[in-house]
Amino acid sequence: MVNKTFTVIEEVGIHTRPASILVQAASQYKAEVNIEYNGRSVNLKSIVGVMSLGVPYGAQIHIAAAGADEDMAIQGIEEALKSEGLGEPCEVI
Repeated sequence: MVNKTFTVIEEVGIHTRPASILVQAASQYKAEVNIEYNGRSVNLKSIVGVMSLGVPYGAQIHIAAAGADEDMAIQGIEEALKSEGLGEPCEVI
């Protein structure tokens, strides 16, 4: 399993458009991919699940992938977050 933490930088949080972008990015991979926020974890390939989290601006989210292409999944999702201005990786201290 591979995981990474990100800070949401989209002003309105993870609403419909950002959720759709993340679901599309995650759906390209065979790995099981989950997003966790505020103690709840949902399948990142489910738009309804992602929207149900209600992730606001400034929140820290954790993305976890498990499966054959887990490394590529995390990298692809990170690229989508950065290129769309949705989130940035948290620095590990």
